[in-house]
Amino acid sequence: MNELKANNIERTNNIERTNNIERTKDVEITNNIEITNNRERSIGETVEIEDLINDFCQRPEVESIALGGSRALNINDANSDYDIYVYLSNDLLLEVRKEILQKYCKYMEINNQYWEMEDDCTLHNGIVIEIIYRTIDDLRKSVKNVVDDANASNGYTTCIWNNLLECKILYDSNHRLQQLKEQYAMSYPDKLRYNIIKKNLELLDGYIPSYSQQIEKALERRDIISINHRITEFLASYFDIIFAINKQTHPGEKRLIQLCQKKCEKLPQDFSSNLEKLLTVNSDKEQVMKIVMEIVNNVKELVQKEV
Repeated sequence: MNELKANNIERTNNIERTNNIERTKDVEITNNIEITNNRERSIGETVEIEDLINDFCQRPEVESIALGGSRALNINDANSDYDIYVYLSNDLLLEVRKEILQKYCKYMEINNQYWEMEDDCTLHNGIVIEIIYRTIDDLRKSVKNVVDDANASNGYTTCIWNNLLECKILYDSNHRLQQLKEQYAMSYPDKLRYNIIKKNLELLDGYIPSYSQQIEKALERRDIISINHRITEFLASYFDIIFAINKQTHPGEKRLIQLCQKKCEKLPQDFSSNLEKLLTVNSDKEQVMKIVMEIVNNVKELVQKEV
């Protein structure tokens, strides 16, 4: 009798241990999502996004899943969407993606490929969710191209590195995403810093193709579309320089002034006031070029001082 009782207890413990393992997997995914969505989020929304993620985790083609953007950093607001990165080991059929998403979304755009391969949807609660499909091998190549090979771009150079470092991993079946993240949790390479500053400083001013020259020509033509386009490119290079000077990875397109003020100890003189002037001034050539050249000279002064 005692032996039978002992066997029953052992079987019960084994079942409980198995259940605990399964619950731990679910809790790990759930907790990661809840941690990043604890602001102004309803219980229904949290459950909805967790269930969607769990459905993707069940697919053998899915290797890893990560949350990016403002929600990964807990700086999301009422207008923030979900940026979900799904890393695949094999192709995930469109029909399968649609079958999962239609349970949670009232509107779906499947397989948009304007930037990366992604599904852009609106959840039943009205929140937009962007699901971007990648492979870890492609991510590794992109990060290596920037960090190891020190290749600078025309603005936004280190965004992909930042995306890796600041994402919150929700699921990682082979731990390859976590290993990649740990591999590149490193000091900012001096060669990369130098290349970003050199290339983008030349784009700002001093050469025939420089943005300052292009802005001036657009102003002379009173071409308001070209003026705005060239100023946008000018600012992309400007912010790339500032993040590189401070050895900070580039966070992307949003909240740049606030993030510079928060993360960067070294800023050009009159940083925020000159940007406000540039973006609010009319198309008067003299006024615009005065502000443009003041921004250029101030960032050059910062480079000479800090680099």
